[in-house]
Amino acid sequence: MLSRTFYFVLAWCFVALGVVGAFLPVLPTTPFMILALWGFSKSSKRFHHWLFHHPVFGPTLQKWDEYRVIPLRAKQFSSLVMAISLFFIIQNQNIPVWAQWITALIMLYGLWYIWTKPSSIDK
Repeated sequence: MLSRTFYFVLAWCFVALGVVGAFLPVLPTTPFMILALWGFSKSSKRFHHWLFHHPVFGPTLQKWDEYRVIPLRAKQFSSLVMAISLFFIIQNQNIPVWAQWITALIMLYGLWYIWTKPSSIDK
C-alpha cells in the first residue's frame, strides 16, 4: 500500500501540470485536476475540499464527480489532439507498425470513452 505522502506529492504534481495546462493549449487542465482530486482524496481532506471548491477548477470537478460530464469543447480538443498525434506517429518511420496500431487502438478507446460521456447536465 502506498503512503499518504506519496499520494499527496502526486496530487500536487498533477495540480502543477493542470495549472501549466491552463496556459498551454497543448496540455489539458481538467484530466490533471481530476487526478489531483483523486490523489488528495487518498491523502488530505483539507486539500481535497480546497480543490473541489476552488473558484476556477471546482465547478468542472463537481460536474465530473456528480454527473461524469465532459464539456463539448474538451471532447473536440481531445479528439483533435489525438488525431494530430496519431498522424505524427504514423509519419515517423522509426515506430514499428504494431506500435502504431496499438497506439491507434488506445486512442480509439479514449475517443469512445469521452464521447460516451454527457457534454452537459440534462435536467
